[in-house]
Amino acid sequence: MKLGAFSISLSVKDLQKSKDFYEKLGFSTMGGNMEHNYLIMKNGDHIIGLFQAMFDGNMLTFNPGWDQNAQNLDSFEDVRDIQKHLKEQGIALEKEADETTSGPEHIYLKDPDGNMILIDQHR
Repeated sequence: MKLGAFSISLSVKDLQKSKDFYEKLGFSTMGGNMEHNYLIMKNGDHIIGLFQAMFDGNMLTFNPGWDQNAQNLDSFEDVRDIQKHLKEQGIALEKEADETTSGPEHIYLKDPDGNMILIDQHR
């Protein structure tokens, strides 16, 4: 099962302070918008999302259909197929995808320690 591009999504208190901090670690902005309270930052192949007042806690994020540069992949596993596989493995989902649709969709699940995992397909 291929989950797509990986990043960590961080819930931050002050977006500007977090941006400044991660820039000092060598990250640069590759997406997002300060006015919309989020930024996507990159250092090499490493991606972090900074989200102010959008969700509680941090989460692992996977984007089916994208590579680590947010470029579309020619082929990928649809989030609905990933959902089916996870359910067959007995993994409970916090939020399921609508299997009657196609295109953008997302699912949430938690690992055994309660860490949130987002699988977010944008196309």
